[in-house]
Amino acid sequence: MKSFISLNISIFIISDTRNERSDRSGKILEESLKKSGHKLAEKLFIEDEEKLILKHLKNSIKKKKVNVILLTGGTGLTGRDSTPEAVKKILDKEIPGFGEIFRYVSYKKIGTSSLQSRAIAGLANGKFIFALPGSPGACKDAWNDILKYQLDSRTKPCNLVELIPRIFEKKKAN
Repeated sequence: MKSFISLNISIFIISDTRNERSDRSGKILEESLKKSGHKLAEKLFIEDEEKLILKHLKNSIKKKKVNVILLTGGTGLTGRDSTPEAVKKILDKEIPGFGEIFRYVSYKKIGTSSLQSRAIAGLANGKFIFALPGSPGACKDAWNDILKYQLDSRTKPCNLVELIPRIFEKKKAN
């Protein structure tokens, strides 16, 4: 059996109103990742401003100790929601299956309201980035039904952790 590999995970709470006391979604993610055996690399509260989100993402993807960045909030359809736009600007590769599976999981719980989610994921500078809705239920669903398994090196038949050593491999020239 493969051994567990602990990852360093950053959490960004994207909100104009949440703080350490009023935040529930970030707390759920923090507790979940620690319970799974991972380490919290950093936890930041960031206003829902595309430039601010992008600035913090750029800083975080430069940190060697960070493997994964989880963002919660700012993925809806209102004028203030700008997380997906910021994330898309730094991605090297998108992971479209994450958003698709997340909306499928959500659909089973909240029906057609799940179409309002713009949850996305991808890779930037070798870091996995996941943008989740800001609701506590959405964060629980994303962790318990997707991330817990894909961020566990023991998950079969495959998981994201086993890709980390090969992310920067280049194609061999013919």
